[in-house]
Amino acid sequence: MFGRLKRIWQPDHFHFHHVTNRGGTYFEGWYFKVVDAKGTRPYAIIPGVFLGADAHAFVQVLDGRDGTADYHRFPLHEFRASLDSFDITIGRNRFTRSGIILDIDAGETTAQKRVKGEIGCSSWNGWPVTLTSPGVMGPYSFVPFMECNHGILSMDHALTGELSVGEAHTCLEGGRGYVEKDWGRGFPRGYVWAQSNHFTEEGISISASVARIPWLSGAFRGYLIGFLLRGKLHRFTTYTGASIESIDVDENTYRLCVRDRKYRLQLHARRAGGALLHAPYNKQMVERVAETMNSRIELRFERIKGGEILFEGQGEHGCLEVQGDLDTLVHHP
Repeated sequence: MFGRLKRIWQPDHFHFHHVTNRGGTYFEGWYFKVVDAKGTRPYAIIPGVFLGADAHAFVQVLDGRDGTADYHRFPLHEFRASLDSFDITIGRNRFTRSGIILDIDAGETTAQKRVKGEIGCSSWNGWPVTLTSPGVMGPYSFVPFMECNHGILSMDHALTGELSVGEAHTCLEGGRGYVEKDWGRGFPRGYVWAQSNHFTEEGISISASVARIPWLSGAFRGYLIGFLLRGKLHRFTTYTGASIESIDVDENTYRLCVRDRKYRLQLHARRAGGALLHAPYNKQMVERVAETMNSRIELRFERIKGGEILFEGQGEHGCLEVQGDLDTLVHHP
């Protein structure tokens, strides 16, 4: 019990909660985005575990350039997680705060690509963890019945090393990375998420998600939006008193305007290709989530008093997911 409570303030750690004997399921996955310095090879590497009738571990690899994704399955016994730190091992693959080691054979009877590499990460720049607000979920971190929990572990950090996926070899020296995670029973019924940390000015990053959140006998529209600008993280969330002034979402575009007492942030993301990723649905992992890593994300950030524009620019290699019942996001109760 103490270990479970302690991990509330350690969003990067493995958070497994007991799966009931009534057909319950549980998933946990970490999302590593890596892009080389020239921006020619964006990848998402997603290790995780699914517990239920079809229990197994996995490593997904999304090639953002050609819009393909491979889902590599592993027996559950090949998944190991440290209780004291973020240190995940799946087969011959290891994931820590300092880097990733990958060694996955190509499937003998499939078109899956061999994956091999060693990637180093500089210090993560995550969402602040405090006593009363343990990460991006804020006070909702303490709610035991949340359908899906979320963590933003690093808005932006430097990369070293190299990665080979199939015949493509990528040097990651001078590249940029981003890390987040999800864990719980399943993904929201409807949500949209956009992310980029590739602006003309280094050290700028945006992560903006809006989702339908089940709550007691109903649901509400929740939003977790962070904008890292020159060392300061501006937070626009359901629990910080920020409000959505407007939102427009369809399968190809995402427009959002959000504000708090001092600032207003406007976002416009456009889809460009993509691939289907596996996600938990109906008590199994299925190809369900369409994600692109080639979106362009336009931002405008201004001070409300006086209308001073503090930042205006376009992010490249943007991730965009638009999934499920979008009407509940635009026309919420």
